[in-house]
Amino acid sequence: MDLKALIRDVPDFPEPGIMFRDITTLLQDHQGLSYVIDHFANNLANQEIDCIIAIESRGFILGAPLAYHLGAGFIPVRKPGKLPAEIHSIDYQLEYGSDRLEIHQDAIKPGSKVLVVDDVIATGGTAAATATLLEKFSCDLLGFAFIVELTALAGRDKLPSVPVHSIVQY
Repeated sequence: MDLKALIRDVPDFPEPGIMFRDITTLLQDHQGLSYVIDHFANNLANQEIDCIIAIESRGFILGAPLAYHLGAGFIPVRKPGKLPAEIHSIDYQLEYGSDRLEIHQDAIKPGSKVLVVDDVIATGGTAAATATLLEKFSCDLLGFAFIVELTALAGRDKLPSVPVHSIVQY
């Protein structure tokens, strides 16, 4: 399936000179969304995964159905102030400033096998921050899964030495 045909290019967003790869047009296409979920589920079916770690917010769209397909739990990594119980948090730098991610302190049992899922990897800052956050749990990070990878930004170079899977590369 030609997923690039389903991904909208939005020039000059969020800043002039940036070409934003908008996956909302892919998500609204039943066949495109099904393809993405099935692709990840089929490629991960032989791995023993306890939890899918999904990064807010588009990672949730992928993470929940993927967790269901794989018989795994679903754990959200959220922006600040969204989680009601005790949290671990991490501040990190973005291309356009800084941000913070949070996860419940009781979300992951030590030794759990986890996979991080998000829509896009660009500079890798958010995914790398998530990996650092997961270190607090003594879990086994199996890898990362993204729909889109912006290869020129070399985001995967910031990630730990685990498999990184992307379906579409720009």
